[in-house]
Amino acid sequence: MNVYYYRLLLSSGRVKTGIAQLAVEQDASARVWLERNFDATVLMLHRLPGWLAETQRSLAHLFRPSIRPPELAGMLRDMAVMTSSGIPVLDALKAVSQEVGTGRASNAARVARNLLDELDAGASMSDAFGRYPDTFPETVRNLVMIGDETGSMDRMLQEAADHVERVARMTADTRQALIYPAFVFSAIFAAGGFWIYYVIPNLTGLFKQMNAKLPKLTLAVIAFSEWFTGHVAWVIGGMVVAAFVTWVAWRYSRAFRRATHYTLHRLPIAKTLMNSAGLAFITEYLSLLIKAGVDMVSSLKVMERAVRDEYYRDRVIAIRQVLERGDRVSSAMRQVGGFPPMMVRMVSVGEETGTLDQQLARLSAEYSLRLQRLITNLSEIIKPLVVLLAGGMFILLIVALLLPVYDLVKQAMSTPQF
Repeated sequence: MNVYYYRLLLSSGRVKTGIAQLAVEQDASARVWLERNFDATVLMLHRLPGWLAETQRSLAHLFRPSIRPPELAGMLRDMAVMTSSGIPVLDALKAVSQEVGTGRASNAARVARNLLDELDAGASMSDAFGRYPDTFPETVRNLVMIGDETGSMDRMLQEAADHVERVARMTADTRQALIYPAFVFSAIFAAGGFWIYYVIPNLTGLFKQMNAKLPKLTLAVIAFSEWFTGHVAWVIGGMVVAAFVTWVAWRYSRAFRRATHYTLHRLPIAKTLMNSAGLAFITEYLSLLIKAGVDMVSSLKVMERAVRDEYYRDRVIAIRQVLERGDRVSSAMRQVGGFPPMMVRMVSVGEETGTLDQQLARLSAEYSLRLQRLITNLSEIIKPLVVLLAGGMFILLIVALLLPVYDLVKQAMSTPQF
């Protein structure tokens, strides 16, 4: 996938400039694609360097995602319904590409048109999906590839839609649980900024005029306010740089992601969340692949690319290596470690009875339910903790600043007037 900056002379005589992300190998192919789709003449075409193209794709996906998960699930489900009723995939895509939302083409329609362009250029369905990794998750691309190879595209599209909806539901539940603490912390930081920039400087002037003898806590708060006010630009700049460096390290350094994931798997609450989410994803995905007729070794190879948690990715790789030596999945899980005994036992039963996909589906449902309950309970636990934290911060400010003011007022009232 290459990114190009272009200038076009349209048939109307206007000049159009922009950035296009095209799945082409040669610049000449990009030129032909632009001239055909815009009915224009290419005046300038420049391929962006790899790092700049990656930055552009990341920012575009962050601020203007091509399609949201619910829309993607609806698009896949519509295609599954149409293909299961005998409509060819190409016609199903054409029908989706004509959808209109709020008076203009919907996001699903724009994605479908991109896929149609790839298919018109001679790509297969799996290749067309594979050329848009920012739009279609690894899971969806692999299921479409299986449907393309086995002729079960309607079923794989349905499975992909269900999978996207389940992941979107878990993400929405997690986000909803974090809304309250995020709102409270935002209010705390806003109130803290108001005190630092307005209240504390005024109180400091009052204390100096009155030659007040201040406690050490008050002096420390005033000193911090003065330092922060004088270095606020550096503080904000440092936070922005740190956030950018962290984002780059997370995106491009697998060692950094592995260290982060392994650390999270050691923390008390994060460990339970990571285990439930990771096991729910692994069992569901393996169940889908095995049900589709993919052998276990190939399924694990697909899992290596799909799993985002480096802790479980290392274990999936280790299990595959043990299987390639001729061992069973349950035995490999015991050797590798990191999997609960219940999961190992149910996988062993599935191998013995030939119902491995069903056992994995049951495990997926169980771990998804546990994750949902955990998020619900966690949100209820976080609320009082956040209130205690906010109350503690305001008590600190009252003790450090308002009590000295009260003492000054008390002294002024007790001083004899002449």
